[in-house]
Amino acid sequence: MSQTLGIVVPAFRPAPDRLLSYLEDLRETVSPETIRVELDVRGPESVDLELPEWVDLHVAHRRRGKGGAITDGFEALSTDVLAFADADGATPAASLADVIAPVQSGSVGLAVGSRRHPGASVESHQTFARRFLGDGFAWIARRLLDAQLYDYQCGAKAIAAEAWEEVRPHLYEPGFAWDIELVAVTAALDYGVREVPVVWEDQPGSTVSPVSDTFDMGRGLLIARHRARLLRDDRLHRLFADDDDATALVDRDRRVETDHDSTDEHGGIGGE
Repeated sequence: MSQTLGIVVPAFRPAPDRLLSYLEDLRETVSPETIRVELDVRGPESVDLELPEWVDLHVAHRRRGKGGAITDGFEALSTDVLAFADADGATPAASLADVIAPVQSGSVGLAVGSRRHPGASVESHQTFARRFLGDGFAWIARRLLDAQLYDYQCGAKAIAAEAWEEVRPHLYEPGFAWDIELVAVTAALDYGVREVPVVWEDQPGSTVSPVSDTFDMGRGLLIARHRARLLRDDRLHRLFADDDDATALVDRDRRVETDHDSTDEHGGIGGE
């Protein structure tokens, strides 16, 4: 029996024509049951984004951050496989299909698109600063986490609904660090994680700050490692665990429309 598929596209101030073209490519290439655009708006801004009726558009009138938006979108899906792709279309639909395939076949719980895999094809490179920081982050992450990947932050991932049900209560990061937390927790819960090389083209207008967001992702990496080791019942990490009053994303009241959001400056949506 074939696995049903839902795709979430997180977006913040997307280029309408580029977004629509990408959504059409996704629909034609991977034939998902649902395509859901999670659009963030800063404060009382008006929304002038017209999408076809086959797109499920949710507008949140606050900045949730990439992780918060994808979590909201995944929670709204009822398909067997949940996937997301950044709104800039840096990962072509055909490459997203490659990422989705091993999850739909049931061979892994999580598939991670990779720009840094030796088999990947990078058609347009990032700036030197972003590439240097990204490579350094991936090098450190490989040494701290169970999942040994070349790339943890690529905006193309797919997860089985069964795995999502177990992973979701352990995700706390609303911004760009959500990706690393997703990988760390999924691996800690013993769901298979597979890295899939993609074709990738850097797009202008990224909302990632090379300095501040990389710092936040570094902090998120250390926290993700700690939480993953706690799931492994690591004695050392248990020793240093305190009473964490943080609230998981799925337990937060993210649907309340408010102008105030703690991720407004450092939890944007888009590609790395």
